[in-house]
Amino acid sequence: MSKHTLSVLVEDKPGVLARVSGLFARRMFNIESLAVGGTEVPGISRITVVTDADEAALEQVTKQLNKLIHVLKVVELPTDSSVTRDHIMVKVKADTATRLQVTQAADLFRASIIDVSTESVVIEATGSDEKLKALLDVLEPFGIKELVRAGTVGLSRGPRSMSEKGFRR
Repeated sequence: MSKHTLSVLVEDKPGVLARVSGLFARRMFNIESLAVGGTEVPGISRITVVTDADEAALEQVTKQLNKLIHVLKVVELPTDSSVTRDHIMVKVKADTATRLQVTQAADLFRASIIDVSTESVVIEATGSDEKLKALLDVLEPFGIKELVRAGTVGLSRGPRSMSEKGFRR
C-alpha cells in the first residue's frame, strides 16, 4: 500500500463532505489528511484527501466517488506532477533565555512567528510533510505546548486545471 492524494471537486452543498468521508469509512480506508475549501468557481469546493491504499482499492474508491451525487470530478495528484503543502501552527515554550534559539530555528525553516508571550511563541509553517516533521524535531527539545495541523492541499503542476475540461453538473 502507498499514500495517494485525491483532489475531488464537489458542489458546495450540505452533507457532501459527510458522504465523501463516509465512503472511505465504509471501505475501511483511513483518511490520513482531509482539507476542504472553496475554489475559483463559485459554488464549487475542492476536497483533498490523502489515504493509504493499493492501486486496485484506490481505483474502486475513485469509481465510487464519481457515482456520488454532487461529486463533479475526481483526480489523483501524482507526486511527480503535482505540488502539495501542509500547514501547521505550533506553540513552543520560549522564555527570555531560549526565545532567540526558537526564533532562529523558525527562521531556518522559513516559518513565521505569529504570537509572542512571556513564556511561549506561536510559529506558523507551510511546506512538505518532511519539512514540517523536521521543524517539529528541532522544536521538540524546547517543549511543544500545542500543535494544530491543517490537511494537505495540492494542485497539479503546469497550466492545466481540473475545471479546464469541464465537469458534469
